[in-house]
Amino acid sequence: MIAELISVGTELLLGNIVNTNAAFLSEKLALLGYSVYFQTTVGDNRERLYMAIKGALDRSDVVILSGGLGPTEDDLTKETAAEVLGASLYEDPSVKESIQDYFKQRKSKKITENNWKQAMVPEGAKILPNANGTAPGLILSAKEGTKYVILLPGPPGELKPMFEEQVEPFLSDLEPGTIYSQMVKIHGIGESVVEDQIKDLIDGLENPTIAPYAKTGEVHLRVTAKAASRKEAKKLVQPVCEELKKRFRRAVYTMKEDETLEENIVALLKKYDLTLATAESCTGGLLAGRLVNVPGVSEVFSQGFVTYSNKAKRKLLDVSKSTLKKHGAVSKQTAKEMASGAAILTGADVAVSITGLAGPGGATKEKPVGMVCMSCYIKEKNYVKEYYFTGNRQKIRENSVVYALSLLRQCILENYENKN
Repeated sequence: MIAELISVGTELLLGNIVNTNAAFLSEKLALLGYSVYFQTTVGDNRERLYMAIKGALDRSDVVILSGGLGPTEDDLTKETAAEVLGASLYEDPSVKESIQDYFKQRKSKKITENNWKQAMVPEGAKILPNANGTAPGLILSAKEGTKYVILLPGPPGELKPMFEEQVEPFLSDLEPGTIYSQMVKIHGIGESVVEDQIKDLIDGLENPTIAPYAKTGEVHLRVTAKAASRKEAKKLVQPVCEELKKRFRRAVYTMKEDETLEENIVALLKKYDLTLATAESCTGGLLAGRLVNVPGVSEVFSQGFVTYSNKAKRKLLDVSKSTLKKHGAVSKQTAKEMASGAAILTGADVAVSITGLAGPGGATKEKPVGMVCMSCYIKEKNYVKEYYFTGNRQKIRENSVVYALSLLRQCILENYENKN
C-alpha cells in the first residue's frame, strides 16, 4: 500500500522548526511495509491545505497529516480534512471530558473557550485519545472505506506515542501478511562502495528487499521481508543478513535497530576490560561527548583532552616541539604523539586522537581544509589514518568523530579478537 505524509505549519516552511515528524513517520511506515512516494509541507492556509489533501487522496491509500490540531484560529487541519471528505463536525463528549481532565491534572484554574475547538470531531471518525496533550488524533475513512486520512498532533512528544500505540496497530491490520525487518549497520565504508558491493543483491532480490540509508560515516542497510507470518518473514531475512556480514565482515558493527557505534565500542571496551582516553584538537571534545552519551561509560572512559593550541599539545600530551615545528599540528606524526601521550599520561589501555583543519581558514596547498589525521594507541602500537573530508566546518568535525570511532573499533578487534 502507498502512504503519503502532509506536514502542516507555516513555522515548518519558515525553518523555525525542524520537521523531525516526517523522518519518524517515514521510517515507521517503511518498517510496516508501506511505500512513501510523496511528502508535502503546507502552511496554515485552508485553500492550499485542501488541495494538498485532495491530491494526496487521489494517489495514495493512506494520508497522514501532522500538526494543525491545536485550539487557535490558524489550526485548520481537522476542519479542512472534514471539508475534503464532506464530513460535518460535532462536539464529542468524551474528548471534551479528556480536555477537562488534562487541565484539572495540571491545576489550571481556567480553560479558555478556544480549547473546546479541539473537542469538535468529524462524523464517523475514529478518535485516538491523546495522553500527552489536549488534541486527539483522528482516523477518517475516505473513498467508501478504501482509503484513510489520519490526523496526528504536531508536537513530537504527542505524535510519537500516539502513532506507536494506536496508529501502528491500525496500519498493520490494513496490510495483509507480516513485515519483518533487520538492520545491518556498517561503519568506515562509503555509501557508493557499499552499494557497489551489494548491487547484485539489490537488483536480484524482490522479497526480501535491501534499502541503504547513508549516515555520517556510516551506511545502514535495512533488509525487509513480507510473509504470512513473522517466523516465515524472519527466515527470508536471515540468509541475506548473513551474506551482508560475510561481505563486509568487521565493518558490520551491529544488527540491532537502536545500537549506536559508540555503544558498540563501549561494550567492547567492557568486554576486554580496557580503559580509554581521548585527545582532540579540531573536534574540540565532540568525540568524548559521543562516548559520554553512552550509559555506563564511566567504567571504561578515564579522561579526555581538548588540546586546540600547539602549546596545549606540548604541555598536556607531551607532543614534542620538534614534531610540531617539522610536521605541523595537522600531521600523522602529531596525531601519533597525541594518542601515545594521552595513553601514557593517563595509564589508559587505549587512546585515540584527532587533529585536523576544519576550516574555513588556515589551509595551505599541502594541507587543505578537511585534512584530518587521527591515531589509535593500543598495546604500545600506533595506528594512524589520514583523511580528506569535504563540506562545512561542522560536517568535517562530525565525520572526523565517526571515523575516529571506526578506527578505535577496528584496533580493538584486531588486537583482542581472533582474525577472520
